[in-house]
Amino acid sequence: MPRLTRPDGSPIRVLFVDDEATLTQLVSLALGYEGWTVDVAATGREALARFRDGRPDVVVLDVMLPDIDGISVLKQVRTLGESTPVLFLTARDSVDDRIIGLTAGGDDYMTKPFSLEELVARLRALLRRSAAAADEGSRLVVGDLELDEGSYDVLRGGDRISLSTTEFELLRYLMRNPRRVLTRTQILDRVWNYDFAGKQSIVDLYISYLRKKVDAGRRPMIHTVRGAGYLLRAPSD
Repeated sequence: MPRLTRPDGSPIRVLFVDDEATLTQLVSLALGYEGWTVDVAATGREALARFRDGRPDVVVLDVMLPDIDGISVLKQVRTLGESTPVLFLTARDSVDDRIIGLTAGGDDYMTKPFSLEELVARLRALLRRSAAAADEGSRLVVGDLELDEGSYDVLRGGDRISLSTTEFELLRYLMRNPRRVLTRTQILDRVWNYDFAGKQSIVDLYISYLRKKVDAGRRPMIHTVRGAGYLLRAPSD
């Protein structure tokens, strides 16, 4: 596969946060084969310092860390207004654990143990989505919902909505296809760009959190079509 780089041709910068030294070495080696530069951190506080100093293009973040947990680390990153894609690593695979991570602003998650090849594939997908969002310059409008593909701004009724990279890409896909029913498979293929091991439930999770941000306290725009998929339409349609 073609190597991914920054727009200026310099190497992709990855921040890998985990306190398992052996795992850190293996992941650093695998990502190094991609031509990427890997910064590592073993604690939450070290991760925050590395993030501020290095401005990574993507972050791999363990949930369980010796000092502050990965969820708290990400919340601090998001309060800085940073939309850097973040993939969570977790030893737990319950729905509640995934919900906590995605609600905090995570873009993807993997459970330990995991395949290095799959990790690379997921990071490449996150990087492509992030680059695509930055490159686009058009503005999408459906009812009182506005999405600027260039600035990454999302407004509903004039109120700004903060989205993660994956939430933004999901909303953009829905807005590019207003009043059209999109199946989970279509959404998975378009938004995640790789085989998510058949876990179409990830689509349901992201739709749920997108609704909480886009439709909260307002007339709903994101609708479930039972047995078919999802669609987005203006309240007046």
